[in-house]
Amino acid sequence: MSSIQNIRNFAIIAHIDHGKSTIADRIIHKCGGLSDREMKAQVLDSMDIERERGITIKAQTVKLNYKSKSGKEYILNIIDTPGHVDFSYEVSRSLYACEGSILIVDSTQGVEAQTLANVYQALDSNHEIIPILNKIDLPASDLEKSNKQIEDVIGIDTKNSVPCSGKTGEGIDEILEKIIELLPSPKGDLNEKLKCLLVDSWYDAYLGVVILVRIIDGKIKKNMRIKMMSSNKDYNIEKVGVFTPKAEDVKELNAGEIGFITTGIKELSETKVGDTICDTNDPLNVALPGFKPSKPVVFCGLFPVDSSEYQKLKDGLAKLKLNDASFTFEAETSSALGLGFRCGFLGLLHLEIVTERLEREFDINLLTTTPGVVYKVHMNNGEVKNLQNPSNLPEPNFIKFIEEPWIKATIITPDQYLGAIMKLCQNKRGVQTNLSYSGNRAVVNYEIPLNEVVFDFNDRLKSMTSGYASFDYEIIGHKEGDLVKMGILVNSEPVDALAMMVHKEFAQSVGREVCEKLKDLIPRHNFMIPVQAAIGGKIIARETIKGFKKDVLTKIHGGGARDRKRKLLDKQKRGKSRSKQFGKVEIPQEAFIGVLRINKD
Repeated sequence: MSSIQNIRNFAIIAHIDHGKSTIADRIIHKCGGLSDREMKAQVLDSMDIERERGITIKAQTVKLNYKSKSGKEYILNIIDTPGHVDFSYEVSRSLYACEGSILIVDSTQGVEAQTLANVYQALDSNHEIIPILNKIDLPASDLEKSNKQIEDVIGIDTKNSVPCSGKTGEGIDEILEKIIELLPSPKGDLNEKLKCLLVDSWYDAYLGVVILVRIIDGKIKKNMRIKMMSSNKDYNIEKVGVFTPKAEDVKELNAGEIGFITTGIKELSETKVGDTICDTNDPLNVALPGFKPSKPVVFCGLFPVDSSEYQKLKDGLAKLKLNDASFTFEAETSSALGLGFRCGFLGLLHLEIVTERLEREFDINLLTTTPGVVYKVHMNNGEVKNLQNPSNLPEPNFIKFIEEPWIKATIITPDQYLGAIMKLCQNKRGVQTNLSYSGNRAVVNYEIPLNEVVFDFNDRLKSMTSGYASFDYEIIGHKEGDLVKMGILVNSEPVDALAMMVHKEFAQSVGREVCEKLKDLIPRHNFMIPVQAAIGGKIIARETIKGFKKDVLTKIHGGGARDRKRKLLDKQKRGKSRSKQFGKVEIPQEAFIGVLRINKD
């Protein structure tokens, strides 16, 4: 058993793609966590989708033994965190379990928006931070400029910054020595009663729910009776272990350490992240503060293309929910798309990851409706309703006003793109709150409605700045907006799956665009089909899909032809109106997908 003074718990934080997982690989290799044969790139990214996209989605932990240059033995507990804004709740709870962070900055790119967001979270957790300048093996690396940016934009002293290369392994020894020298050891008392933080939990097919814990005080060992303080339920510990990064059983975990336990729990809902675990025989009076639960902010409908796959989709969603407590779903029906589910996500990347995993792991063809946000509908009778699906909006005469969620966006960009970015933000109803410079890079803050951002904002930002701008946001609350529900009618029938909430100002242009798109995508029928966009009972845009026309007049010539022609044309007209009355317009899947891809500008 090692002394608590020789333990270092730290998180690795950075913007996407700045080399967190690669540096974690190097540290694991250096400390002998895995042999040369077992090493592979991104060893802590266990999901196929993480490895393919080169991003971290789930925070992962690893315990390593390190012998310093002075000959002392240390225990390092690393948490490799995600860098993307959608998974910032993963970052916040990982930071809470540590005392320090190593901040990785790509020395060719400098400070990015997500770097800023994660550093502020680390500072909120009172972390000691060591800046690491990665990718020094690249010719574009500029250490002086990167150090200056860290000082100007973040305000951290860089006298202890370490240049390194995750690719070549240069500088890894210095990083380990700085961790020992500068990061504090955990505070905790082995002789106190057990106080333990539930950091994460996931479902394992063999062990049931595996719980990742950080011991604050006391110790936890096999066959001990523990209590979850939020539910007041007791459990028996069946297994105690650590990740090295392979799972290894240990006899006990002591104050200051991070490891995992299993208790035979089968339901993930029984293990609330941020809960306090204590000893049943010697319980605590006061629980730890815990975390705010993560709330879904983007909602969309998921429908199987083949309705016979409904049960398969339901099982797939239930299995994904086992390992992702931040994702929600409930059944819904649509007259156009049949049976499906209304799902809630933390952001667009989260939505993309979940749909990709459903298609890949469960082999389901999916149709996704327009992503939307949660509106607060204030009724005349004082009631406030949360609206996720625009087709469920009450009648306008019952509504007092509607509020929509707003975000504070931080955009960091080379200054030559600033004008284009400001124009984009203004078109999205953004309000500028701040603008500052560090060298030739601008840091600009905007308040923007979330609904304007969820659709295509990030893609457009990247394309107009050749990928150089970075974007991060946090939700600041709801504000009243002049919003209306725009319905789409095809052959006078409303298509509920295409209903959307839009700002009154943009309603006409969006309606016109949707109608034009549907006109091109819906195949022609035997009869004429009107495609309309409507707000309430008022039609604001219309396109007409012409019907096929059979030439019934070719055979007619000679005397009395005019009357005979008239008769045949009237007969054809009656047939067309009858088929229009009883004919059903089939809207192909491409039409839905095409409408979802429309640029909302």
